[in-house]
Amino acid sequence: MDLAVRALLLLLLVQLPASSHCTDAPGGDDGGWGLDSKIEDEGECNIEIRDANSITHTEFIEEYAYAKPVILRGLTDNTKFRILCSKANLLREYAEKTVRLSTANTHSYRKVDVRFEEFVKFLLTPQPEDILGSDTLYFFGDNNFTEWHLLFEEYKAPPFSLPFMHPAYRFGIAGPGTGVPFHWHGPGYSEVIYGRKRWFLYPPDEAPEFHPNYTSLSWVSRSYPNLPLHQRPLECTIRPGEVLYFPDRWWHATLNLDTSVFISTFLG
Repeated sequence: MDLAVRALLLLLLVQLPASSHCTDAPGGDDGGWGLDSKIEDEGECNIEIRDANSITHTEFIEEYAYAKPVILRGLTDNTKFRILCSKANLLREYAEKTVRLSTANTHSYRKVDVRFEEFVKFLLTPQPEDILGSDTLYFFGDNNFTEWHLLFEEYKAPPFSLPFMHPAYRFGIAGPGTGVPFHWHGPGYSEVIYGRKRWFLYPPDEAPEFHPNYTSLSWVSRSYPNLPLHQRPLECTIRPGEVLYFPDRWWHATLNLDTSVFISTFLG
C-alpha cells in the first residue's frame, strides 16, 4: 500500500465517531452495512419498468436490447447471494484478501491495492461534494475471480441474453455520495444487492456536458439543477430486486445514495 493511502487510513481512523456502530446480522434489511448516512433525494424515474411476468425474452430483444434502457423486476431470486453479501459474511470470508480500488473519474487512471478489511473499516465512508474524482477510491470491478468465484457462483444473472455475447461480472461496494461520472461502454445489467443507486443515462448521440474529474455528486448538485428540460437525462433509482439494463454505447453515470453493494453483468 502506498504512503498516501496509509495516511488517509490514519486520518479516517482518527475521525471515526466513537458511537459508530451497525448490526452485522446477516438477515438484516441492510445486511449490516448501515443506512444512517444516506442521500434522501432519489430524483424522478422516467425509465420504463417491467415485471418479469409481463415481458418475454423476445420482447426484451425487440423493444429494449438495442434501443433504450429498461428496469426489470423479479427476474431472478438472489436471496442466497444477498445473505452472502452481508457485511459480516464478506468480512469473515475476505477480510485478508486484497482488493483493487480505482479513482472514480471518467478514465479511472490510478489503481490502489488494499486489504478488504481496511477498505470496509476506513475507506467505505460518505463522500463529500467538493472532492475531485482523482482523489477518490472506488471498489468496483478489478475483482480477483480466483478468490471471489465461490461468491459469484451463487449469483443468478439476468436470464435475457444478447446474441453472440457472453456475460462478465463486476462486483462493488461503495459509500453514500460515491459513484462513477459519465462514461460509456458495451451493454449490460446493474443490480443492487443492498442500498440504492441512482442512474443517469443519455443516448449515444447525446453526449452530456460534464467535467471528467468532477464526481457524480458534484454534477448532481451543481450542473443537474440547471439543465433545460430537453437536456435532462433518463434517470431512476434502483433498489434490491430491480435490475437496470443499458444498451451499447449509452452514456451513463451513477450515484450511490446509501452504502451500497452491487453487481453488474457486462455483455461482450
